[in-house]
Amino acid sequence: MHQDDANAPLIVPKHIGIIADGNRRWARQHGLPAYEGHLAGYNALKEVVFKAFDEKIEYVSLYLFSTENWQRSSQEVGKIMQLLLSLFKSDLKEYIRRGIRLRVLGVRDGLSDKVAAALDDAERQTAHLTNGTIALCFNYGGRREVLDAAKAMFIEAEQKGIAIDALDEDDLARHLYAPDMPPLDMIVRTSGEQRLSNFMLWRGAYSELLFIDTLLPDIRVEHLDLIIHEFNLRGRRFGS
Repeated sequence: MHQDDANAPLIVPKHIGIIADGNRRWARQHGLPAYEGHLAGYNALKEVVFKAFDEKIEYVSLYLFSTENWQRSSQEVGKIMQLLLSLFKSDLKEYIRRGIRLRVLGVRDGLSDKVAAALDDAERQTAHLTNGTIALCFNYGGRREVLDAAKAMFIEAEQKGIAIDALDEDDLARHLYAPDMPPLDMIVRTSGEQRLSNFMLWRGAYSELLFIDTLLPDIRVEHLDLIIHEFNLRGRRFGS
């Protein structure tokens, strides 16, 4: 994927993942409650995602709420859930107008019936749209995804009488959340932290990694140019 010719057109990644980080630090810096940081982060991220689809990136996976985030205060978690509901209510029509499909990767454990229903409804109303796919990694954990896939793979093998020794990586991949989505080409994390934090461990096995110092609420569409440019500087060999 390395661009040797400076005049060659840039290649855009097919699938990028964004670990959305820095909302609470941004809120503290501005003397605001964490809720305001999450709202500002969402609004900034939404514009970047729209720009990504304009640039013909096909899939954007957003790490918004992990299975570990339940350890935060009940007040903050409650505010995040309220924010999710209000944003789906206000913004779902815009995603539909733009032809953007929403998919939810994660588990329903611990979610209220209202939140789970909102996620299901967003998936249902956008299932037919083809101008780009946002994968909302909500109540998501990479290890949990692989574990769930392994369980489903072994159950299927037992039902079909397939020997365990006959199973391969493709068999497990078919049981990931949204298995038709491709591997990640690049993972971007905002806020300067340099770790994956249990994000898409299977799909990100050969992903390029980019860590941006900017806190999420301060990210702008111009950062997408940086992401695409950096992607074109990488020499992707996939172990060869």
